[in-house]
Amino acid sequence: MEKMSRVTTALSGVTITGRTMFCHLDAPANAISVCRDAAQVVVAGRNIFKIYSVEEEQFVEKANLRVGRKLSLNFSCADVVWHQVEENLLATAATNGAVVTWNLGKPSRNKQDQLFTEHKRTVNKVCFHPTEGYMLLSGSQDGYMKCFDLRKRESVSTFSGQSESVRDVQFSIRDYFTFAASFENGNVQIWDIRRPDRYERMFTAHNGPVFCCDWHPDDRGWLATGGRDKMVKVWDMTTTRAKEIYCVQTIASVARVKWRPEMKYHLATCSMMVDHNIYVWDVRRPYIPFAMFEEHKDVTTGIVWRHIHEPYYLLSGSKDSTLYQHMFRDASRPVDRANPEGLCYGLFGDLAFAGKDSPFSTDSNHKAYGGDRRYPIFFFKKPDLSEQFANVSSALSVFETEAGSNSMDWFVQTARQYILTGRPLAELCDHNAKVAKELYRFQVAQTWTMLRIVYSNPGAIAPVNLNQSIGKSGALPLMNSFKEISAALGNEARLERGKSENWQESNHLDSSNPLITANEENEETEGSDVPADYFFGDVEGDEDDLYMVDHENAPAEEQDYVLPQEAFPLRHEIIDNPLAPDHLQEKVDSPHVSGNEAETVCLTPIESFSLMLISQPLYDAFLPSDYFNPLVRDMLHYYAEQGDVQMAVSVLIVLGDRIRKEIDEQTQEHWYTSYIDVLQRFKLWNVSNQVIKLSTCSSINCLNQESTTLHINCSNCKRPMSSKGWICDRCRQCASMCAVCHQVVKGLFVWCQGCSHGGHLQHIMNWLRTRSHCPAGCGHLCEYT
Repeated sequence: MEKMSRVTTALSGVTITGRTMFCHLDAPANAISVCRDAAQVVVAGRNIFKIYSVEEEQFVEKANLRVGRKLSLNFSCADVVWHQVEENLLATAATNGAVVTWNLGKPSRNKQDQLFTEHKRTVNKVCFHPTEGYMLLSGSQDGYMKCFDLRKRESVSTFSGQSESVRDVQFSIRDYFTFAASFENGNVQIWDIRRPDRYERMFTAHNGPVFCCDWHPDDRGWLATGGRDKMVKVWDMTTTRAKEIYCVQTIASVARVKWRPEMKYHLATCSMMVDHNIYVWDVRRPYIPFAMFEEHKDVTTGIVWRHIHEPYYLLSGSKDSTLYQHMFRDASRPVDRANPEGLCYGLFGDLAFAGKDSPFSTDSNHKAYGGDRRYPIFFFKKPDLSEQFANVSSALSVFETEAGSNSMDWFVQTARQYILTGRPLAELCDHNAKVAKELYRFQVAQTWTMLRIVYSNPGAIAPVNLNQSIGKSGALPLMNSFKEISAALGNEARLERGKSENWQESNHLDSSNPLITANEENEETEGSDVPADYFFGDVEGDEDDLYMVDHENAPAEEQDYVLPQEAFPLRHEIIDNPLAPDHLQEKVDSPHVSGNEAETVCLTPIESFSLMLISQPLYDAFLPSDYFNPLVRDMLHYYAEQGDVQMAVSVLIVLGDRIRKEIDEQTQEHWYTSYIDVLQRFKLWNVSNQVIKLSTCSSINCLNQESTTLHINCSNCKRPMSSKGWICDRCRQCASMCAVCHQVVKGLFVWCQGCSHGGHLQHIMNWLRTRSHCPAGCGHLCEYT
């Protein structure tokens, strides 16, 4: 545990030598203090009051001040201070409210000199005047501060902070008559000892108790304070009002703060609980400690720099019953373990990069960096032993995207154009898919289309633009419903050829198989009687093979086609489907259409046809209504994880109970809250209100009913209406009188926000069409918008 580094420092003829070392105490320490020449240190606590000599290699106990026939609470110390002028003078603050001075020059074993019992509660802090040996200041839990004159053996001044507790008092090093006091309520007061009736200045320093304060040894105007809010603040007291110039954020309540000698911007802190380490901060870099001492195993209760001109040794006492001398060279340096580079992406695509040197510097004197510039260049600081504890700064470069390159116009347009309710599901999906496609969001458009196919009633689905390729001579319309497709697929796919000459046309017009078409060129081929094969669905190979008819052995003479008998008895009679679609049949039968044109319209071969078909019996038998719910649920989670909560919420609203049970309530609430927040950022108030109303989440539905207050003033006396009726409680007049017809308004009431006069909506509208002055005659220029 002991480190062997040694340092020798010469100060004003006094040589200070030593190393990092410690000694075990008999009890936990509450406070420590050093004498003027830094050769001795006093340690005080509830059960310890000793003086140690600081030798080169170790601490040596010199005196035990807890002696006497009867040990009283006067020896239970909350604080101790060693006078910097009188080397034999000590003062302690006792937990029983006593202030005790000790004279080390007394020949007896009991060194107690004077006892002051004017405080009624525990004394938290005592402080000697920097130059006057007879002036002692104390701050107590009773809210009072007292200045004692050791020559008169009594207090000469009492200062009332009008607070329950004084946590610290400190004389200013530069201003002879000034001292600062910190309080439990978060205030700091500046007093002049010549005016005990009122403080000179008071300000709120922290959000909670201020546990400590310390004047800067060189800059007379700087005061450091530390509090329960885990902050250390530096105040400039030279201005008319106290000005906060630095703020350091720690991880625990600050119990002690001490400026580092000879270092203007350095101060040391320790915590009241949780954190056992001692930190040295550079207030100019408040987010990471400058140095850190990690030797104590329990809360550090007292810290003091060994000499007022010696910044390399720090003494500390702790509740772990140890006294340490820390050598600054042995301190750990958190900045060495911190990553000096940082990379962050902003909400709208901006990029921020921090590093020791910016690789993207535009300075003409900056040397260009080599290597592959497609990737960021990172730098790591190499340790430099000649610059121990030197400040390290980082350069921050922010790269903004070009204006409009990452616009959110698509979000605004989508939110405004989406339809989420009021129409059948198929129409909602089709409309939203069209909106997404027009905004070039093709994946979203495809998702809406698939939702329409999955959740709509198959018999109610309108034709959609699916991938298809029609023959050269014309186009074959898609079927109007899945029922027609399933009926077509339910018929026999194998027909026996007859001897009819018109087999092609008759088969095409036969409604039992509307997908069958004849060959475009109506070719006749030779071959034996072999049944033709028809293939349905996606088939690899030539497009002409999708619906293929074998004509190789077709005879030249007329052939008749009849259905062969099945190998098993039919369960029911096969009913022929209706004829071809009416518009096709009408066009064929029309006298204005020639035979060739009719043949072209009706007998168009299908070169390729790709369509997802689901027959109704199969859909009902094997695909329950919630069959696709897990897939849709995963899809919603995907969009939400990608940041597109707009799509997730819109689908939730459109599908409603079909998908709500698949997603837990907490996740739905998170999606709704996120989407509503973004809508309100873009000031889409109407859309936000609609989403709240259509929400399937109970915790979102009530948002429109919260935080809405309408304050109504009486139009006569201009005072707030305290009741819900029409009569004002103050002037006893009816507040809702129409300024035009002078009747009580019981329906819609409109009023001017400038003069508070109004009336029936229709009356005010008619009045302001031809006039601009208020109908009540007040002279105000009203306007209806």
